[in-house]
Amino acid sequence: MGSSEATLPPSRAVRARDLGVRFEGSTGPHNAITDIPGLTVGYRTIVRGDGAGAVRTGVTAILPRGREGVGVPCAAAVHSFNGNGELTGRAWIDESGALSLPIGITSSHAVGAVHSGIDQWVADAAPEVAAQWMLPVVGETWDGYLNDINGGHVTPGDAKAALDAAVGGAIAEGSVGGGTGMNCYGFKGGTGTASRVVRHGEDEYTVGVLIQANFGSRTELRLEGVDIGARSAAPNPMEDDDWFHRERGSLRAPGGAGSAIIVIATDAPLLPGQCAALARRGAIGLGRSGTAGGHFSGDIMLALSTANAGALTSSFPDSDGAEYETLRFIPWGRIDPFLSAVSQAVDEAVWNALVAARDMVGRDGHVSHALPHDEIRSVVASVNGR
Repeated sequence: MGSSEATLPPSRAVRARDLGVRFEGSTGPHNAITDIPGLTVGYRTIVRGDGAGAVRTGVTAILPRGREGVGVPCAAAVHSFNGNGELTGRAWIDESGALSLPIGITSSHAVGAVHSGIDQWVADAAPEVAAQWMLPVVGETWDGYLNDINGGHVTPGDAKAALDAAVGGAIAEGSVGGGTGMNCYGFKGGTGTASRVVRHGEDEYTVGVLIQANFGSRTELRLEGVDIGARSAAPNPMEDDDWFHRERGSLRAPGGAGSAIIVIATDAPLLPGQCAALARRGAIGLGRSGTAGGHFSGDIMLALSTANAGALTSSFPDSDGAEYETLRFIPWGRIDPFLSAVSQAVDEAVWNALVAARDMVGRDGHVSHALPHDEIRSVVASVNGR
């Protein structure tokens, strides 16, 4: 395989709806997390070499308020559905209820490089922010089946490149950015996104999600109640071949090991505690496609609101005078439509990641096969014919 290190997304891939899969709710114009006004996403995709040192990895960067909004807090909260994973910066989010820096998602063993890269990028882009302190949020999932995960191939420069590439509008899915080497339900996985429009009286808001999908065992995957994973004719060497024991001389990698990082964003005005409620519903969205959330899968959700710019600040004080901030928020009794939107969008983002992915050959000849589109169409046809 040739070398490819890209920051520009490829042309739009086929998505789950194109194959006839039905989903609840109304989407935004791009059916993506970038339907949130001002939010941008960038990728650094690294595909290089073959054999033992093959690189199949990358970085996904999310700027909740775009480049110009770095340092402006968003109400935020984190939920760990299963804690066998990492999301840096969580202690400060738990403490302050806010997030003000870019978000990175990458390979499990590249968290430090991406964290450092975000620090360097913010120091250049927003030096007044970097002059105080920086606690970037970096999430990870494990790509060691396809990628030379211990080779140190992701650098701080790759994180900076992903941030520089961040754009709004339609974004790529599948084997891009941090999702390059990921697997989902025993098929090729990766990056997926979706959005939902929520009406609140005469107002209208958007809930968008982005997932790095690297979770679930083949037998768990279901579509419209049909066990499409167990019925698939696609080979499943990641679970059926005893590759880990053969290469390491001991232990066996169980199906479903991997992880998921989900970023949930909305322009609806929410309290940090309401963001936490949205984050918890990310796990329900995961479960819609069948996963039970295995022990070896670190499934972590981050939810944020881009409303109330100028509130929840934590800057050094510049006077002894009294200061106050005000938050406008959706009443708790009206929050249910936003919770439903999260569950719906996460489910669709998972399927978009699966549908956009293509077969990939990685390190030591390991192969991850994509979920065949004709199998999805067949299930859709059978359900429609009931």
